[in-house]
Amino acid sequence: MKNVGKLIVFSAPSGSGKTTIVHHLLKQEELNLDFSISATSRNKRGSEVDKKDYYFISLKEFQQHVDNDDFIEWEEVYTNNFYGTLKEEVERIWKLGKHVIFDIDVVGGLRIKEKFPKQTLAVFVQPPSIEEMERRLRNRQTDSEDKIKERVEKAEKELKFAEKFDVILINNDLNTAKKDAHNLVENFIK
Repeated sequence: MKNVGKLIVFSAPSGSGKTTIVHHLLKQEELNLDFSISATSRNKRGSEVDKKDYYFISLKEFQQHVDNDDFIEWEEVYTNNFYGTLKEEVERIWKLGKHVIFDIDVVGGLRIKEKFPKQTLAVFVQPPSIEEMERRLRNRQTDSEDKIKERVEKAEKELKFAEKFDVILINNDLNTAKKDAHNLVENFIK
């Protein structure tokens, strides 16, 4: 892979607000960002769109990409739900002359930082508390009770990785978090 642009990683437990923050940053034209669409073997949820929210591929296709070393990083995030960043996706964005922004799980975010240490800004978005995160997940109304419990248990583990990131952005107030995220990215890409 030819290294061209910067890589901006936003990782967090589900319900932390990272996706909302990433979508806000993508609207800021002066930042010159494009979204890295992850590949996943899981089914679509709600109004998700293939090739916009994720590349939805079969478990077999995912395994073929792993065997072909097509991923920068990949992981089994939940049982039989694999997620990964295709090398060609990052190259696509760099060819556009843009910086890549990721909305990615904690382990994947750290793997990108490990592979591209100087080019990557790794931001961990932290919810004010596990209880607030659980409340946000319930308000989404997209997951079953079992799935919410699974996400909360996973979040408790993910929070232990926070100090490995370049920055911990605590999302107490969404508007403040958006401004702080904008400033972090703006300073990094200068």
